[in-house]
Amino acid sequence: MVKWLKRYRVLIIAVALVLALCLIPLPYYVEGPGSADNLRAFVTVKKHPDKRAGKFMLTSVALAPARPVTWLYAQLNPHYDVVSESEVNDGQDDQTYNKVQTFYMRSAINEAIATAYAAAHQTYQKTYQGIYVLAVQSNSKFKGRVKVGDTITKVDGHHFSNAQGYQKYIASRGTGKTVQITYRHNGRIKHATAPLIKLSTHRAGIGIQLTDNVKVTTKIPVKVDPGEIGGPSAGLMFSLQIYQQLTNRDLRHGQKIAGTGTINPDGSVGEIGGIDKKIIAAKNAGATVFFAPYVKPTKAVLALEENHQTNYQTAKATAKKYAPNMRVVPVTSFKQAVHYLKTH
Repeated sequence: MVKWLKRYRVLIIAVALVLALCLIPLPYYVEGPGSADNLRAFVTVKKHPDKRAGKFMLTSVALAPARPVTWLYAQLNPHYDVVSESEVNDGQDDQTYNKVQTFYMRSAINEAIATAYAAAHQTYQKTYQGIYVLAVQSNSKFKGRVKVGDTITKVDGHHFSNAQGYQKYIASRGTGKTVQITYRHNGRIKHATAPLIKLSTHRAGIGIQLTDNVKVTTKIPVKVDPGEIGGPSAGLMFSLQIYQQLTNRDLRHGQKIAGTGTINPDGSVGEIGGIDKKIIAAKNAGATVFFAPYVKPTKAVLALEENHQTNYQTAKATAKKYAPNMRVVPVTSFKQAVHYLKTH
């Protein structure tokens, strides 16, 4: 046995080293270009199939826990970055982070449906379900009862039609005043009572980070299945794909059109992260046009970030260097993207 170990010790050490390089976890993540998928596979509109040539493409960023070998690869490849765990999940555990990302995607899909149906003059209805809990402050008196992923539907028995309604009522109660909230947790209705705290805005509040939880229903049935992809950045491209199917207009003219950007209730397009990597994913998939969000920076932003780059500027610079044959188009709204397609 000893002789055998001596004879093969170099091989054993080499195998152990390879395994260590591939398997040992590091406290980092590696970000890189993901995929650029045909949205026809994600969207189904009843009796409105997409038979037009070309593709609308959903771009994504690949994210994976770092190992020594992938960490080294990322250091040597200009399209990859190494980021800390806190930069990725903001200190949340994996389950909470995934829950929030799934909600962001569901919310993006709802806004995309509403935007496309409104533009196509088709019937739809928005139902405000309540305020979705994104995070709970450490000093909140409701901490330990209200969880990330819950939806608050009433405060002191009152249901409001938007987050501002809840915030205005809560602020009127005052710091230290006790309120009862009704919330939905894993499909079950629950209640909790506790005093309000003083927020950083100096107003009274529950002590949560929140966003709207809105459900959209339509007369013409539509189904959007994003698979394992999370986050809000697919809103614009989902809107375009749904609108294409509802109207049957030849918007693509046979082209492969990629892009990214959130979609807001007013149809405006918001910025996202990782757009340089999405440009590479689009280029690898053969896209010839890329829609990039453009949000004009305010004076306050420019004062804080002297070298601030908009999504469009970053995308343009990346394409110029690595995808010179792809046209990067700045968009501020869904209507602007549709206008570009109709006129080009």
